[in-house]
Amino acid sequence: MSTVRLLVLGAVRRRGRAHGYQVRSDLESWGAHEWATATSGSVYHALKAMTGQDLLVLHETVPSEAGGPPRMEYEITAKGEQSYFTLLRKALASRDPRLDMLAAAVGLIEDLTRAEAIGLLRRRAEAMRQWQASITAHLPPDADLDGWGPVGEVVGLWLHTAGHRVEWTDRLIRRLEDGAYRMAGED
Repeated sequence: MSTVRLLVLGAVRRRGRAHGYQVRSDLESWGAHEWATATSGSVYHALKAMTGQDLLVLHETVPSEAGGPPRMEYEITAKGEQSYFTLLRKALASRDPRLDMLAAAVGLIEDLTRAEAIGLLRRRAEAMRQWQASITAHLPPDADLDGWGPVGEVVGLWLHTAGHRVEWTDRLIRRLEDGAYRMAGED
């Protein structure tokens, strides 16, 4: 999965039509250049590549408001919309997407209905609980991870990571259930 692809599709979709500078500016305002690989070059590359893949359509150039060269505007296609929602849903439901992909998906979560977002996050939490249970199922009842050396540290890291990810996901589910954010289809 590509974080930049998800972010760019989401930014263009939210604007309806946008030129590259607007997309880049939106992503920078979200801080994506700090926590994802959403650099200026990667954004423009993604726009060009996704236009070639029929995920975006390129509209006639429009004069620049700043007096520079004409800007090309992009709009998401039906195929792009499908790709966007596939990436968004997969990132929210996956047990272990990369942190930048999960951050992008959570930043765009309002594009889903509340019920769907909660359902996807519940799948994520359940998958992590199963992962955590599969780790502990193989541990002896009297396991002393400190005595296992580096392997114990790795197992401890897995258990700690799974526990905190479940906790974080459950918190987000509760917030959504309590009405946090304005989700798709809500006035």
